[in-house]
Amino acid sequence: MEKKCFQIQGIPAILWGSRSNKLYLYIHGQSGRKEEAEAFAHIASHYAWQVLSIDLPEHGERKRETNSFDPWHVVPELVSVMDYIKGQWTHISLFANSIGAWFSILSFENELLEKSLFVSPILDMKQLISTMMLRANVSETQLERERIIPTSSGQTLSWEYLLYAQNHPITQWEVPTAILYGEHDELTDRTVVEKFVQRFHCNLTIMKNGEHWFHTSEQLEVLNNWINTCLRE
Repeated sequence: MEKKCFQIQGIPAILWGSRSNKLYLYIHGQSGRKEEAEAFAHIASHYAWQVLSIDLPEHGERKRETNSFDPWHVVPELVSVMDYIKGQWTHISLFANSIGAWFSILSFENELLEKSLFVSPILDMKQLISTMMLRANVSETQLERERIIPTSSGQTLSWEYLLYAQNHPITQWEVPTAILYGEHDELTDRTVVEKFVQRFHCNLTIMKNGEHWFHTSEQLEVLNNWINTCLRE
């Protein structure tokens, strides 16, 4: 499969597949990187789709960056990437994983995308942060006072991030969307996913005993079969 490494306004990117007028933009989640799109690109190439993957701040080739894996840095970047894509391809769709889905919805809510595929999407960041605060026994008053609080789970609570999530709820998403969700996803409650699906008329597939991170051989088989089904439709 053809593979071209380049940059979009300084953002490391990989373009996978032979020249086509159809493109999937691949957005990874936390701890991901652009190279992980290869498996998806192999499947997509059978349906004449190219795939463009990028490194988000603090990930992949950008690991040395600091304090930038947040929506006020990521969203403007994704908007600029989409502007580049719209100048090169006619048919544009989206694949996004975990927090990458949340970033994408914030960035592309007004774009006329043909389809979006979300795997284990974060769909209500305010609720997720509130849950993290509860588990860490941190109150809003304490977080407002201290601004930044590291937790034993390795995640850092941020007052600025909480305010952003409160002020930017998901209210619009008109892109035809299919979601793959693990039954035991520890980050997004099933009620959150079902509410989103009902509100925005999405197609939902739930993997029995699945987790947030699809990584076992069984989970990857379900993921690949789901991708094939979505691309074939």
